[in-house]
Amino acid sequence: MKKWFGIVFVVLAVSFLAACTANESAGEDDDANNEESEDNAEVQEESDDMEKVLYMNNGEEPSSFNPPVGFDSVSWNALNNLMEGLTRLGDDHTPEPAMAEDWDISDDGITYTFYIRDDANWSNEDPVTADDFVYAWTKLLDPETESPASFLAFLIENGEEFYNGDASADDLGLKAVDEKTFEVELNAPAGYFLHVVTNPAFFPVNKAVAEDNPDWHAEADSFIGNGPFELESWEHDDEFVMVKNDAYWDAESVHLDKIHWAMVNETTTEYQMFENGELDMSSIPAEMSDELIDDANTVIEDQGGLEFYRFNVMEEPFTNEKIRRALAFAVDREEMAEYVVKNGVEPAFGFVSPGFLNPSDEDFRDVNGDLVTFDPEAAKQLLEEGMEEEGYEELPEITLSYNTSEDNKAVAEALQGMFAENLDVEVSLENKEWNVFSEEQMDLELQFSRSSFLFDYADPINFLESFITDSSMNRTGWDNEEYNDLIAKAKTESDENARWEYMYEAEKLLAEEMPILPIRYYNQVVIQNPDISGIVRHPVGYIELKHADKN
Repeated sequence: MKKWFGIVFVVLAVSFLAACTANESAGEDDDANNEESEDNAEVQEESDDMEKVLYMNNGEEPSSFNPPVGFDSVSWNALNNLMEGLTRLGDDHTPEPAMAEDWDISDDGITYTFYIRDDANWSNEDPVTADDFVYAWTKLLDPETESPASFLAFLIENGEEFYNGDASADDLGLKAVDEKTFEVELNAPAGYFLHVVTNPAFFPVNKAVAEDNPDWHAEADSFIGNGPFELESWEHDDEFVMVKNDAYWDAESVHLDKIHWAMVNETTTEYQMFENGELDMSSIPAEMSDELIDDANTVIEDQGGLEFYRFNVMEEPFTNEKIRRALAFAVDREEMAEYVVKNGVEPAFGFVSPGFLNPSDEDFRDVNGDLVTFDPEAAKQLLEEGMEEEGYEELPEITLSYNTSEDNKAVAEALQGMFAENLDVEVSLENKEWNVFSEEQMDLELQFSRSSFLFDYADPINFLESFITDSSMNRTGWDNEEYNDLIAKAKTESDENARWEYMYEAEKLLAEEMPILPIRYYNQVVIQNPDISGIVRHPVGYIELKHADKN
């Protein structure tokens, strides 16, 4: 059985401070010069009591440092270290006290009462209050915010109704009992709620600051956080720098002085910067996987997530279920994992990635088994049947779209080749820059397009609920009432065994109708500075720098 176990590591970079003193004794005797050199050496030694600086790569410009909006990997890695929610994932990837030092849960599992620390402060030394959470979570659910993470908060009483305009903010199950007591009412029991609120979308916002300046999050000099680090500088599309936040309640546990984040989008360039000492860790380029995968400084970690392609079921020929399934069965995922993506990834024969354990400690993936296999003969038969049902003499043109990346291009070209070889189907490729690609996919303007999903919290429902009819994460046009009903039951069922059964059935239905085509499960492969310890990479995708330190 495969479980999530954290490998902890720390990243170190050293910045030498040269101490230079003008020689005011020029022309004097050698003894005087030697004495001055010794004094300068002592100054140098004292100055070289070095800052602990970590050099990392963020890939590209964060979409936003406003918690409800920055719902992506280029934002939440930084946000997870600039800010902190009620709970925080610990070294074992389970929730532990953070802004909330304690909480109570009602016997029916509906009411959560969080007690915020007396010493929980913002980086400007304002106290973190229950009102800050009420304000932030209301903004998360406010349709005017257009948060891509709003659906996560539909667990809250009247959350979905408020988002849809059928209730007011006053109807939300959010209450500041007093300055340091925050009460949350849910629609139904959710045993994973403490996991949910570790997500950066649920971080608080300093209400007074945000009301005074709605763009408080857009620049370093106006940003106010409550996490282990604060934002010192931000040169957009180039770099940003964090420094230790002395106002953080647990500042004694923070050892790094500074974290420097570059923005380099290509893995090859990132690795070259690592080799040159400009970064302390790097992804491994696929073409170097065989050389580096077994290196002593390479760490491989599980990550909850899936790379997949979305069929637009509103557009021919993918209105036909059998044609969608034909393409899915034509993909050799083992070959894709071993020879294209590389880096030790696992082929995806289902949708929910390994690592989620049911109440009997069985892995979801083991229980539900392989649902999408490589079967060229079945693929040909399904294609023939689907074309006959649609009255196609020949298949309509198919365009496969992906967002610009050397790795995405390699996968797209491999898929193109497999469809040609195994189905005699020609597929055109197009790449688009991320912002354009993302908007067109959301608007159902792409016929067949690349996607990825990284878990927001540690429960299979997080992925499965993305494909209900009204989910902003669906992006396929797929609409299945039976699936919607299974997800609704899984989200409200208090019996854990029954809840998991609903999720098993939902995944099987997803495989039967195939609105998405799975490629591979994610992992985290990093080559790193050998002199580091203390960084945790959580399977849900956040990096933890709070305890990073030198050896």
